[in-house]
Amino acid sequence: MACWTTASILLLTLYLLSGILNLQTVRYTSGCVDVEIRALLKFKDGLTDDAGQLSSWAGKDCCKWVGVSCDNRTGQVVGLKIHRLGGEIDSSLLELKHLNFLDLSMNNFEGTKIPSFIGSFQKLSYLNLSNSSFGGLIPPHLGNLSSLLSLDLELYTTDPIHNDIKWISSLSSLRYLNLADLDLSKAADYWLQTLNMLPFLIELHLPQCSLSNLPLSLPYANFTKLSVLDLSNNAFNSTIPQWLFNLTGLVHLDLQSNNLYGELPHEIATLTSLKTLDLSQNSYIKDRLPKQLGNLCNLQKLKLSFNKFTGDITDFLDGLMNCTNVKLETLDLGYNDLTGELPDSLGILKNLRYFELWDNSFQGSIPKSIGELSSLEEFYLSNNQMNGDVPETLGKLSTLRVLDLSENPWRGIITEIHLMNLSSLKQLQINNLSPEISLIFNISADWIPPFQLEYLYLRSCQLGPKFPLWLKNQSQLNTVVLNNAGISDIIPQWFLDLNLLINEFDVAYNQLTGKVPNSLKFQPSSTVDLSSNFFSGSLPLWSLHVSKIYLRSNLFSGPIPYNIGELMPNLTDLDISYNSLNGSIPLSIGNLSSLTTLVISNNKLSGKIPEFWNQTPFLYILDMSNNTLSGKIPSSIGSLQTLKFFVLSNNNLYGKLPPSLKNCTLMESLDIGYNFFSGNLPNWIGESMQSLLILRVRNNSFSGKIPSKICTLSNLHILDLSQNNFSGVIPSCVGNLTGFTLDLTSEDVKRYEGKLNVISKGRVLEYNTFLYIVNSLDLSRNNLSGEIPNELMSLHRLWTLNLSFNHMTGNIPQTIDNLDGFPLVINLIPSLNHRFMRAILNFVGHH
Repeated sequence: MACWTTASILLLTLYLLSGILNLQTVRYTSGCVDVEIRALLKFKDGLTDDAGQLSSWAGKDCCKWVGVSCDNRTGQVVGLKIHRLGGEIDSSLLELKHLNFLDLSMNNFEGTKIPSFIGSFQKLSYLNLSNSSFGGLIPPHLGNLSSLLSLDLELYTTDPIHNDIKWISSLSSLRYLNLADLDLSKAADYWLQTLNMLPFLIELHLPQCSLSNLPLSLPYANFTKLSVLDLSNNAFNSTIPQWLFNLTGLVHLDLQSNNLYGELPHEIATLTSLKTLDLSQNSYIKDRLPKQLGNLCNLQKLKLSFNKFTGDITDFLDGLMNCTNVKLETLDLGYNDLTGELPDSLGILKNLRYFELWDNSFQGSIPKSIGELSSLEEFYLSNNQMNGDVPETLGKLSTLRVLDLSENPWRGIITEIHLMNLSSLKQLQINNLSPEISLIFNISADWIPPFQLEYLYLRSCQLGPKFPLWLKNQSQLNTVVLNNAGISDIIPQWFLDLNLLINEFDVAYNQLTGKVPNSLKFQPSSTVDLSSNFFSGSLPLWSLHVSKIYLRSNLFSGPIPYNIGELMPNLTDLDISYNSLNGSIPLSIGNLSSLTTLVISNNKLSGKIPEFWNQTPFLYILDMSNNTLSGKIPSSIGSLQTLKFFVLSNNNLYGKLPPSLKNCTLMESLDIGYNFFSGNLPNWIGESMQSLLILRVRNNSFSGKIPSKICTLSNLHILDLSQNNFSGVIPSCVGNLTGFTLDLTSEDVKRYEGKLNVISKGRVLEYNTFLYIVNSLDLSRNNLSGEIPNELMSLHRLWTLNLSFNHMTGNIPQTIDNLDGFPLVINLIPSLNHRFMRAILNFVGHH
């Protein structure tokens, strides 16, 4: 984006000094020139003006018309400024012989080309055609505008057009140039040489122009008057070029979001006029912050985030100590590899307003000098290794609005002194995903904070055992997260009396008791998480604004409210698992047309699964396991084409799998174990569910042969067909199950797969977070016969292989020790075939 404040000041100064621009409409006593009135009216006729913005264009005094500016001596039109219109630009404008200001930005010309006749306005000094939905190439005739001082063509078109810019070299008087968001890839090899021919250029904006080539050398820098240079969001892949440091008048330099790499050159110290330096989101600028960076005493904004800077920040701050007045207001060093402790010299940053250090490896305590940052408004220190104390001097920051200390192993105690003078505080976040609590809030029950929080997010901090009384006057809260806070209490009446309008309410992983009040009020698309407490009574019902509800692992009882889908029709996520709910699944759940997650497992639900699933088309997690549901799987579940996780295990379901399930082509986990399903295992599982990671049909009554189509499931890493009546041989194509051969990737670690019990060596192991690491193949307790196929031994990442209680014959393949898990998790015995048992004993004896 252009630096509009600086541009406005520079350009306005130029225009006033040159005496060529008067933006105000001035009445000329003799009226406007007739030929110009006719020209303007014809221009108006070609425009689309549905809102009547040009309704004032009537009469003889065109200088009073909206968007028209006149010379205060001659009455001739010198300026035209038109926005939010459409249509076409008529050539009648050529009659405006004295036009020096033309602003047609922010219009919708519906793909019409920029008129080439605009290049005939010899007196034009200002031209703005940005964001006006033109089409086609920029006409090279614009190069004829020899008097042009300012040219703005930012996003003049949204068409994928490759523009040439050689014509710009003719605009030798140009001071301001903005070509943002244009595809200049055609000019990638010569753009710098072309623009270097503009000796008076002050501002150059080329963000997101697909330039790709940033020359490292420039024999002679001609545009040394440059004050603003924006080359952000291009595809540069180079070091920072040396010619930049010859532009000693630079005030704003923006190179963010490129692929720049290497060290930050020490020559950066020559740019002493810099107020803004943005090198963020390059990813590969590395090594220590040079001490010379501290020589930039005029610097107000420094953004170096998302790079690979290392070491501590002491040298940089020591360099700033040589400045008589450190002007820095924004310091963004987030998402680097910076280390060490934060130095006491932080106290020199008295003008600092925005301080971002998140996602580094800083450690130790926050220095006491933090209290000297008297202008600080936002402080982000999350995702570091800060393992010390939070100093009481933090409480001096009366201008602080946002404080984020999340994901650090803090030690010590927070008292009211730490918060005493934070009168501007709106957001407080200390969110630690680790369940270990090391930071304790010890605040007097009668203390009244000086602030009014809007956002409070505290996870894994000791706040209890009482619900924190210092929240009694916090009447502006919209986010309240007190997760894993050691609270053993009820939700107090005084909290309800605050009458909050909540966006997120999370008190999960505490020891809260009692009934949950229905009187809580929520904003649209709000979230409620009361999981893992001791709440009891019936399920609470809130307003239609709630979209996500997590009530798992409590003591809720009774039926799911029959009208839940009518009272909360905007639900997207509902998890009420691990309670004592009974009764049937209410039909009103079919009204939840936006539902994506439904988890009602581990309750006492009974009855049949309703036939309403074609009304919930976005559902991708459906878990009804560990209930006493009966009947068949309804065919309408096959309408859930986004379904990825389908878990029905441990119920009383029976019958064959409905063929409609083959429509669930995105399925990743299908778990129907411990039911009474029968018939053959369908071929369409292997044909349609190519994304399957987990297939578990354990403990049912399936029969027939194991279908060879199962072998096409190349992503499968858990296959459990045990305790059924499968017969025949193990298909030799099992070697095609390459999911049992692949090494883990970073994407595997991020992948959600749900929760599953895996049988290994007779033990039941529950996997949740780390299910992706399990590779298990269990065919035990069937009627399989024949030899173990050699191809099975190619699945070398298998951890658990169980073929026991079958009728296997022949010898154990010699390549069995190819399996990573051999011999700890291989279970081949007992077998009903005594010859095979002897083969096993002989094999084990030789290994």
